[in-house]
Amino acid sequence: MAVVNVLLAGVGGQGIILASEVLSKVAAAAGLDVKKSDVHGMAQRGGSVTSHVRFGEKVYSPLIPDGEADILMASEALEGLRMLPFLKAGGRVAVNTQRIFPPTVARGEQPYPEGIVEACRAKDPKAIAIDCLSIAKEAGNAKTATVALLGALSTIIDFPEQAWLDLLVAEVPKKAVEVNLKAFKLGREKAL
Repeated sequence: MAVVNVLLAGVGGQGIILASEVLSKVAAAAGLDVKKSDVHGMAQRGGSVTSHVRFGEKVYSPLIPDGEADILMASEALEGLRMLPFLKAGGRVAVNTQRIFPPTVARGEQPYPEGIVEACRAKDPKAIAIDCLSIAKEAGNAKTATVALLGALSTIIDFPEQAWLDLLVAEVPKKAVEVNLKAFKLGREKAL
C-alpha cells in the first residue's frame, strides 16, 4: 500500500487530536506503519489545530509535504478553506459546515468567507460537506461533532467500520462511549 496522507484541521477544543489518535490506531490495527504529528498553535485559545497522519507499508516522516495530502478532514469550515492548498490533485475532502468565528471576524474587522463548500468541491467534486454540529446534537451531545465527521471520513478511508467503532470505545471516556458511537454512525450515514 502506498503512503496515505490525511490532514486533519480544526479549532482548539473540537477534538482533532482525538480524531487523529483514532485514525492512527485504526491504521496501525490494520498492520500499517503509522506516523503522526500534531500542531497545537494557540489551541487553548480557540486557535488552529492540525494533525498530520500518514500510513502505509513504510512511512519515514510524520509530516505531509505541501500539496501532498490525499485527504483533508476539517472540523470547522474556515480551517478547511485554509488547508485546501495542502490537498493534492484528486484528493478528497470531508468538511464540517459549522462556522466558528476567529477573533478578527468576531470583532468585525473581517468578514467570514463565503463559498467555502464550493471551494472544497472545486478541489474535490465529491467533497463531503455536512453539518456535524446538528448531527452531534441529534446524537445527544454537541461535543461529538468531530466524531460525527470522523464517521464521514470513514466512508473515504477503506478500513472496516467495526475497527473504527472498536477504537472509539477504547479512546473515549466510558461515560461518553454510547453518544460517540451514535455520532460516528450518524456521520457515516449522512456521508453515504
